[in-house]
Amino acid sequence: MKLSGRVALALAPLIATTGLLVASAQPASAWTPKTPPMTTPWTNSVSTTNPLPDYPRPQLTRTDWQNLNGIWDFAVTDSAQTTPPGTFGEQIRVPFPVESALSGIQRRITENDRMWYRRSFTIPAGWAGRRVQLNFGAVDWQSTVWVNGTQAGAVHSGGYDAFTYDITPLLNGGTNTIVVGVYDPTDAGSQAVGKQRRNDVLPHAGGGIFYTGASGIWQAVWLEPTPTARITRVDLVPNLSNNTLSVTALGAGLSGQTVTATVSSGGTAVGSSSGSVGTAFSVPVPNAHRWTPDDPFLYDVKVELRSGSTVVDSIGSYAGMRSISIGSVNGKLRILLNGQFVFQSGTLDQGYWPDGIYTAPTDAALRSDLQQHKSLGFNMVRKHIKVEPQRWFYAADQLGLLVWQDMPAMPTGKNPDTAARTQWEAEFHRVIDQHRSSPALVMWVDENEGWGQYDQARIAGDVKAYDPSRLVDNMSGINCCGAVDGGNGDVLDNHIYVGPGATRPSGTRAAVLGEFGGLGLRVAGHEWSPGNGFSYEDQASAARLDDRLNGLYEQIRTGGMPQGLSASVYTEITDVENESNGLLTYDRQVVKVDAARLRASNQALIGASSSPVGSATLPTGVYKSLRATTACCTNRYVRHRDSLGYTEVVDANSTALLKQDATWRVVPGLADSSCYSFESRNYPGQYLRHQAFRVRKDASDNSALFKADATWCAQQGSGGVRLTAWNFPGQYLRHYNAELWLATPGGPSAYDGAGSFVADTTWSVDAPWAP
Repeated sequence: MKLSGRVALALAPLIATTGLLVASAQPASAWTPKTPPMTTPWTNSVSTTNPLPDYPRPQLTRTDWQNLNGIWDFAVTDSAQTTPPGTFGEQIRVPFPVESALSGIQRRITENDRMWYRRSFTIPAGWAGRRVQLNFGAVDWQSTVWVNGTQAGAVHSGGYDAFTYDITPLLNGGTNTIVVGVYDPTDAGSQAVGKQRRNDVLPHAGGGIFYTGASGIWQAVWLEPTPTARITRVDLVPNLSNNTLSVTALGAGLSGQTVTATVSSGGTAVGSSSGSVGTAFSVPVPNAHRWTPDDPFLYDVKVELRSGSTVVDSIGSYAGMRSISIGSVNGKLRILLNGQFVFQSGTLDQGYWPDGIYTAPTDAALRSDLQQHKSLGFNMVRKHIKVEPQRWFYAADQLGLLVWQDMPAMPTGKNPDTAARTQWEAEFHRVIDQHRSSPALVMWVDENEGWGQYDQARIAGDVKAYDPSRLVDNMSGINCCGAVDGGNGDVLDNHIYVGPGATRPSGTRAAVLGEFGGLGLRVAGHEWSPGNGFSYEDQASAARLDDRLNGLYEQIRTGGMPQGLSASVYTEITDVENESNGLLTYDRQVVKVDAARLRASNQALIGASSSPVGSATLPTGVYKSLRATTACCTNRYVRHRDSLGYTEVVDANSTALLKQDATWRVVPGLADSSCYSFESRNYPGQYLRHQAFRVRKDASDNSALFKADATWCAQQGSGGVRLTAWNFPGQYLRHYNAELWLATPGGPSAYDGAGSFVADTTWSVDAPWAP
């Protein structure tokens, strides 16, 4: 890759500190930090005067800019006050939420409050003659900005999207003052809030799956000089079918300018084209180096705004050449990356921090969470009910992590009115616009488990039309919590705890497991509220957690994926407040799991995309006997006795009754004809089925549940076949102490134990004892 774009980003913090701003009306020393409930490895590395100094917008860069993060004056008034107060009695460290310790405030904000921020700045002499843009990464929720006492533009509503004001007409020649007023009712309102709730900011019992609010300025604030005619946005969409990059540049202050885009690799231009502002044009990228999780290659992109041959504005960016789609592979609809099926294994990443809540303490911290995914073998991350700063997407693009991006939900339990729906959809569009050029981002997740749900099908269609280059999930967790499936989009998405359960593709949608797992382990000394943690399934020790966790991935690899599953999302990468489901503790100080073992499980799962576990074909309409292949027991066969399943020694001298009990008619699966059911030889109409994990013989009641329980899918094993439950892929017919069980790799019961698990679940399909 060409170095210039990266160098510009590396130099940006240095540029930001030159001629740095007048601090504020009170000296910075007046500000004092608060003690967070837990400290991360980066808590004490946060600068007071220049926190988060890295350039905030990596896909639209300019070399001149000025960081406004740092100490601002602060006040809270009654929400009814809509003009700036006369005095500011406190100070806050921007851009950390008011509720966070890193802000220095650490106080609960409610619908009855309005927050006020103030600071002063001077414009560098070198910016003379240029426009000055005031940029906000994100402010939650509704903000009004004044510069030198005059309101700068319209009120902005939306807690997850960036916005900008051209403040040039409001500046004076010396010290300038910004005031920002923010109203954030959190879940008392009807806007997108994600998992924020008006909870106590200090650790406490309860809270469930909802967490502390994150009010006010929570992403970077910065100034930037631009020409009058300037680029405001660049959309970069790869097209692998013809090795081109589609470029659309938007601008302001225009008067007939054109746009030129140049794509480079290693400092050498590989393609360049020109076009009109606001209209897509294609830049050739010959023999495009494809972006993948294993090889996240990025091209440098320079976009110039020209008046004739004169360059009037120039920005730096980058792009990855990749495609994402769905398509049939061996008769099953799959998610395809660059035209190939690559299983997507990720975690649920909620982006909460015990010290900064919504805001990571440093850029290194933000990147570390993604690097942990890579270290644990994951190739995907689902960003859950939150939208991160653009530097998070930059890290995902660089590291090679596929991203599923949720749109933050409106509050649960409310039917949003027309105004709330209009606001939510407009904010969703702005979020799409701001992140549509990230190669890592491959799917938009519209709604989750029915929270604030409405018009599911229409919204999915709208999002697909607005960004046809990505997949759309109309509802994550269509099987959960009263969610209503819109019936469209690219995937069928189930949530199954602990799971992994069975999710299969349809004729039009690929199958994904949007949430599963939730295995818990509380680590003493690393709990947000000691003794109050919870999970979906508590584990007694780290060793037990490892066995159970890796067993889930074995189930997906050997059961779920062969039956059509394209992706899985484990809950979750870190603990969050009282949730102890994390692979890491909330403070990021402890990795709870054996990283090498989980990485190997993920590598095996992803690697099996190209060579999945082979299915085995059994003859149907004939009688067979199933013989154990474990070394101890090769003379034992599956039989029923008093309706329960066992193995027993059968030989030529066995009784006729035993021989009949050990003989089964193989028929097409009652729930799925591509799998199998086993009908009793001496009790026609009764089948081998599992019930509460015990395997037994029962008469069919013709229900869907019975048919599912009595259907087994055959996989090729060493020396025989393995029979996995159709409705619980990856759970196997196993003999244990002569009894038959539905056994789970790494499961919690004695019959799930490792030992000779594979041999115990492998059966030789032999000639029948009772033809």
